[in-house]
Amino acid sequence: MRASFVALARSAWKGPHIVPLPIADALKTGAPIRTNSRNCTILPQFVGVKFQVHNGKEYVAFEITDEMIGHKLGEFAPTRKSFKYTQTKNK
Repeated sequence: MRASFVALARSAWKGPHIVPLPIADALKTGAPIRTNSRNCTILPQFVGVKFQVHNGKEYVAFEITDEMIGHKLGEFAPTRKSFKYTQTKNK
């Protein structure tokens, strides 16, 4: 396995940053977990769970997949609006 940037961002002896979340309840009921913790590391136990992460204005909903493991929750809830260029008519 190749070391990724996410794995190098924190010392190995510290372990991943984990926030206590009601994962068991979310798996039983299917209800999304609403959180403001954008810096929580995604673990393999989170696969299949729906999250709603706050981006500063609203909650962005997404479901955890295998490719997201090792990343942070905040990476999937962008905080800035993407710029779209609109061409104006010549006057």
